[in-house]
Amino acid sequence: MPSRKLTRSIVAGAAAIAVAGGSYGIVSATSSSASTAASSSPAASSRSGGGGSNARSGPAAGGSSGTVGSVSTSGFTMTTSAGQKVTVDEASATTYQKGTSPASASAITTGESVLVLGTVNSTTITATQVTVQPTGSEGSAASSAAGVVPFQQGAPSTSKQAGQIPANYSQGSGTIVSGTAASKATEAALAAYPGGVVDRVVKLSNGEYEVHYIGVNWPHHIFVNQDFKVVGAD
Repeated sequence: MPSRKLTRSIVAGAAAIAVAGGSYGIVSATSSSASTAASSSPAASSRSGGGGSNARSGPAAGGSSGTVGSVSTSGFTMTTSAGQKVTVDEASATTYQKGTSPASASAITTGESVLVLGTVNSTTITATQVTVQPTGSEGSAASSAAGVVPFQQGAPSTSKQAGQIPANYSQGSGTIVSGTAASKATEAALAAYPGGVVDRVVKLSNGEYEVHYIGVNWPHHIFVNQDFKVVGAD
């Protein structure tokens, strides 16, 4: 494990730039068309559920949860309960927890269930925090119970709603946020709907949050109120 930490320090500068670009401050949300290459991937293909594009440019704060598959000197891979493969890049600034207690990078081992928060670029996360979760806290049973529809190549996106959707909500509206608000909204969304990847959190005009979800066929948008409670999804 000392070798993992040494390697991370070498890439810390580059990782810090990525984190600073997506994990701090508030930037205005802009819409852009997904490229032909991007639209061929599972994560990008699932962005367009519900009809509108709602694609945004650039990495943003978000995260995912899953089971660690392999560990390297610079990070690890994990698989979500819905089968989405995620690459996690670690850096010297990455912090670790085991439950609610501080931990070190050595806590990340194959087979552990983890929650990862950081800067998300498609299905790669530059981690700011990694939390080892209790055994069984994230799995296929939880995903199934939540109604998450795993991504299937060529399958049409599921069109349905659950709970309460903000009355005047329209895809592409709002302001992308980061920091504590993005982390809390991401954690709430992943607890209610495990299996996908949160690639941005948007603050809506009514003060609530739209958590954008990729890597699954449903849901694509999870709505979290100002108390960071999930209130709806579509």
